[in-house]
Amino acid sequence: MKLRESGMPPPDYWETLHDVPRILDAFGFGPATGDVAELGCGYGTFTLPLARRIGGTVHTFDIEAEMVALTAQRAAAAGLANVKAERRDVLAGGFGVAPGSCDAALLFNILHAEEPVALLRAAHDAVRPGGLVAVIHWRSDLATPRGPSLAIRPRPEQVAAWAAEAGLAADGASFELPPWHYGLKLRRV
Repeated sequence: MKLRESGMPPPDYWETLHDVPRILDAFGFGPATGDVAELGCGYGTFTLPLARRIGGTVHTFDIEAEMVALTAQRAAAAGLANVKAERRDVLAGGFGVAPGSCDAALLFNILHAEEPVALLRAAHDAVRPGGLVAVIHWRSDLATPRGPSLAIRPRPEQVAAWAAEAGLAADGASFELPPWHYGLKLRRV
């Protein structure tokens, strides 16, 4: 599944667009967090810092072989043995982890896909009951330096509606992740 408007800018620029520690803090990721499934590893922007924080393994996937190879290379260079990067089409075959085996799943900047409910269902299946599906996306109430066109950016209330279709419930209101994103915590019910 290739996303519409999913091109990546150069990594040095991309990584300036996210306050990674703040985002990971907002979702409560720490040493007690077990395995996490991440859809769309990209350059490993979130993968590597997440792997340093958690007690489990980061199972990270991307449709682009180059992104998977780069993330795996960066994880190895950083001495992170708890990153498993794989090329996978999650819509075609799920996350490839045992059902209900992960404490969390990350859907970061990806729900502008053509089939967002299917992505949320795949995340639902990967996490344990009560498990977290962490969502961030580009805000649509202000101009941002990147992100998909405003016409396909999901608003938090749309994500919550899709989540309900997928068997997930919003755990509180959406929250801002300055400067360009919002976050939403979803739980498997």
